[in-house]
Amino acid sequence: MKRTASDRGRDRDDEGRARSARPRDGLGRPLPYGEEGVPRQPEGVVRSPAETLREAQRLLDAGMPFHAHEVFEDAWKSGPEAERELWQGLAQLAVGLTHAARGNTAGGARLLRRGADRLVGGPSGDASGAEAYGIDAGGLVAWARNLADRAEAGSPVVDAAAEAPRLRGGG
Repeated sequence: MKRTASDRGRDRDDEGRARSARPRDGLGRPLPYGEEGVPRQPEGVVRSPAETLREAQRLLDAGMPFHAHEVFEDAWKSGPEAERELWQGLAQLAVGLTHAARGNTAGGARLLRRGADRLVGGPSGDASGAEAYGIDAGGLVAWARNLADRAEAGSPVVDAAAEAPRLRGGG
């Protein structure tokens, strides 16, 4: 692979795609080289829907919604096309929480609303398969819209762990 002047100092994979090797904090923000960050989620992991939800909930509860987003991203990329809206919606909720916790209230609110809209499933009200996996789509939509409203109203930076949604009903 040929390197250009603009590539110097940038992390690249074998195909030349940008890949940051910098450590990251629980909200996915890059830390200086040499600092200890949180372990990154491996990419391209194929999990069952139950495993996806369990791992994502663990990460959300730990205040690491950026990492939960990556788990949902794997699900949408490896799952059936019919479930794409579901997993993308959940990923947008997680990254919306990430932005709100980073202080980007406008971006966080926008992503929370987009994710909620995907879970509603448009005019038909079909929650994109959420019910089949015990996902509390209605509760998540209400949570996302409430957090988006608070963010837009100038709510202070949120605590990602304290604001972590429950993905499944009853717990």
